[in-house]
Amino acid sequence: MTADRELTDRFVAACRSAGADLVGIAPIERFEGIDPQHHPRSIFPEVRNVIVLAKRITRGCIRGVEEGTQMSQYATYAMNWLPDRFLAITTVSAASFLEDHRWEAVPLPCLPKQAPPMGIPVKPGAPAPNVMIDFADAAVRAGLGEIGYSGELMTPEFGHLQRLQMILTDAPLVGGELFTGTVCDRCGQCAAACPLGAFSAEAGEVEICGRRMTVAAIDASVCARCRNGAWPNPHHPSGTPDRLAAACMRACLCHLEQEGLLTRKFRNQFRSRPAWRIGPGGVPELEGEA
Repeated sequence: MTADRELTDRFVAACRSAGADLVGIAPIERFEGIDPQHHPRSIFPEVRNVIVLAKRITRGCIRGVEEGTQMSQYATYAMNWLPDRFLAITTVSAASFLEDHRWEAVPLPCLPKQAPPMGIPVKPGAPAPNVMIDFADAAVRAGLGEIGYSGELMTPEFGHLQRLQMILTDAPLVGGELFTGTVCDRCGQCAAACPLGAFSAEAGEVEICGRRMTVAAIDASVCARCRNGAWPNPHHPSGTPDRLAAACMRACLCHLEQEGLLTRKFRNQFRSRPAWRIGPGGVPELEGEA
């Protein structure tokens, strides 16, 4: 069946009308080689396209964390309400558009890929439930961005500041172009800003759809002890901590803005004062203090 450009354009417009800031479409062929325990086809065998929807985390959501004065603001708007309410409504609306056009659409929340199976296979050769898809990996396959040195998805519009949900569909949509630009310049500011030394001196490489990206080795068990804006994974204890407002990623945002690496601009830079941090000793200090 030939991909339908008119349906695709109408669908993308419907997604944006429903509140999506970014819409990526990856033909299922781009997932070749992925283990069945993490493959979209294990959830929906007839899937033709994987749609990744993103909604921005507004920069103001991390202002209280940056100042060290209001942490619950980020937890409420960026960790909980944004994915589980606002983006969920967008995702269901987008899925409803496809089903109104007689194509099946499977909405999926962004659950941690590290979560282990929670059952037994229903038949020989089938993966165990629940199948967990790597959402950052899928977003790259859908053309939204790249994996940065920090290990986080980086988009040219928002850097690391977005949440993701997914739709699996049998609709004949036109796949988006892969992102070939650069957001992360591998400056290492994220590693330098980590107060606990979670970043290893050695880096590895991630390859997705033929693109190779240098990614730091990070000890998630150290991140779990971070008191600088990191949060436990909200969905499963085995998932990596949420670092999007942590010291490492706030330093990343500062660098991206200073170097003009994001397409969305602000009238003022994010950081105008020395950053605070709490090291292994548990004592707050300011950036540059001995």
